[in-house]
Amino acid sequence: MNDLRYTLVSDGSSDASLLPILDWLLVENGVTLSIRSAWADLGSIQLPKRPSLSDKIRISLEVYPCNLLFVHRDAESQSREMRVDEIRRALSDLAASPPVVCVVPVRMQEAWLLIDEDALRWAAGNRRYSGKLAMPPISQLEELANPKDILYDLLTQVCDLN
Repeated sequence: MNDLRYTLVSDGSSDASLLPILDWLLVENGVTLSIRSAWADLGSIQLPKRPSLSDKIRISLEVYPCNLLFVHRDAESQSREMRVDEIRRALSDLAASPPVVCVVPVRMQEAWLLIDEDALRWAAGNRRYSGKLAMPPISQLEELANPKDILYDLLTQVCDLN
């Protein structure tokens, strides 16, 4: 195997912004292979009328074959454990799958990237970005109502997508 091919299955298109973060985490955790990432864009694919998570995962694996699968589910009002159980139940409906990583950010866990500008630049794939970032003070991270929105805005800025 010369490369690591992974697919991210998620709820919406804004979650595709997680790809550079997942790439960064893989490298930080010792992956030295070339990384080829794909976000499972199911918006243009014929799905059942009310697709289950199992349906989404199965179709994603057919259209976006990989040797590692990330399944993202926001915690929302559920606990992390409940979302992980939901993902595992969905996987149990499948005949086979590659190794799976459950990605279940809860509100405060999403704020970790708001601590380090260099990590944010790396995750956005633009280490040379030199603009001023309006990073929230670390002392206020726990009070942020929606750190995901702030993170998304900062990633958009660093990617020069404004």
